[in-house]
Amino acid sequence: MGFFSWNTQDTHESIANSASSRPTFTVYMFDDKGNKWREDNYAGYGEFGGKDYYELLAEMNGLDSDRQFGIDLAYKDSPRGENPECKFPNLAEDPNWVWRSGPVDSCSAQGFFYCDDEDEEDEYDQDEDME
Repeated sequence: MGFFSWNTQDTHESIANSASSRPTFTVYMFDDKGNKWREDNYAGYGEFGGKDYYELLAEMNGLDSDRQFGIDLAYKDSPRGENPECKFPNLAEDPNWVWRSGPVDSCSAQGFFYCDDEDEEDEYDQDEDME
């Protein structure tokens, strides 16, 4: 299984996982009923403060608390933009964040595959220009 990660909705920061080259930071997950879970050291598998993001996604949309139902809802049924009634958990650094409708942006680096070394990035750009 790979890593899952998103960008926070308030600061738009990639939520790095504890195995990555970046330090972790406190992230809060919110549902539409005012519940909140705090995660200080994200491991990369979708769990925030003991609550699974995908289980919460399923619950928020009237399904059983089943991780696979949430994953199917998020990816197989492609509700992003196609189903405006789909409710998504929110992820933010601000503990006082107020839940808002709409999907959370996925992190393209999966919270792990960062290119933090500027020289490495520059080398890649030069190689690309040579093709």
